[in-house]
Amino acid sequence: MGPGPGRPKGVPNKITVEFRETVRRLLEDNAENVAAWLQQVASGEHNGRPDPAKALDLLASLAEFAAPKLSRTEHVGDGGGPVKATLDVSGMPTDVLAEIMRARDAAERG
Repeated sequence: MGPGPGRPKGVPNKITVEFRETVRRLLEDNAENVAAWLQQVASGEHNGRPDPAKALDLLASLAEFAAPKLSRTEHVGDGGGPVKATLDVSGMPTDVLAEIMRARDAAERG
């Protein structure tokens, strides 16, 4: 028996989409204020201690609401090993092959 009715795979939850849109609009409508608040944190106006790292952390936290994080993807070869690639150079002109080999040799020499 297949999956039941519901949201198809990959389609974002409606509430999540609405929430992100609301936060995006809030940030857009308050862009000047947000910039000023981040500047206050970075310069220490809020508590007397400059904290640029905290301002960057706050900015990164806000960005997560406006733009979703991308998931990481790992590419592996057979059995979980490295990906192996082959290149067919049989139709490549010999002068081009020679240039590639010279570049490779130079790179290996450092």
